[in-house]
Amino acid sequence: MATDTNRVAIVTGGGTGIGAATARALAASGVSVIVTGRRAEPLEEVADQIGGLGVVADVTSQDDWGRVIALADEQFGGANILVANAGIEGFGSVETVALNEWRAVQRTNVDGVFLGIRAVVPSMRRRGGGSVVVVSSVAGLTSGPEYVAYVTSKTAVLGLIRSAAVDLGPDLIRVNAVCPGWTRTEMSERETELVAIQEGIGAEQLWSRLVEPLPLGRAADPEEIAACIEFLTGPGASFVTGAMLVADGGGSAVDVGTLGFRR
Repeated sequence: MATDTNRVAIVTGGGTGIGAATARALAASGVSVIVTGRRAEPLEEVADQIGGLGVVADVTSQDDWGRVIALADEQFGGANILVANAGIEGFGSVETVALNEWRAVQRTNVDGVFLGIRAVVPSMRRRGGGSVVVVSSVAGLTSGPEYVAYVTSKTAVLGLIRSAAVDLGPDLIRVNAVCPGWTRTEMSERETELVAIQEGIGAEQLWSRLVEPLPLGRAADPEEIAACIEFLTGPGASFVTGAMLVADGGGSAVDVGTLGFRR
């Protein structure tokens, strides 16, 4: 557990969805928050709401990470929380996915996390420790069709958090992951709308079909995932590192082979 009680967080992909909800939750608990992303307008809106700092930055750029960390040092004396939430999707099977799309997904979803952790560690070490939470996915545990790039990336970051937790534990830096299931975010809404159009049905009809097998029978709100992230960043999770918190409405508990028996 970090010994520094003045908590400062960097939240990537902080302009919308889970990132924005996390920024709001952390700010409400007294954390100073820097939100980063590639689009200025949503970042500025979130930053204004929470009294934080919005920074346009690309997680795949070492130079951008250097700039974000320098701002954290200058404005807040450094960061001791990193929420690595930024990510992109990609579609196609191992045979059909375009190579440039495969590489773009790995670069953002894996390299972006790696670069963020590497960049923030010196600041955390100076401050006596810290907490990193990586937003992976249930796609890191299971797979759907035509999703090889995304599934591979979200699986890879689970290995990354375990390795980082082992290496950084002596510095009192905890590294964990959250694995959300279906969550109503800008990215998932865009994805489902495309599929619904292809199938000639309404988006809400498709959502109902997607969540029907889940024990809770619904998708998550971003605020519910943000609450899991907030827990992992805080003192209540002071002995938790190298772990993954699955928040999927019970989906990973379902034996898909028995779905035919469901009434």
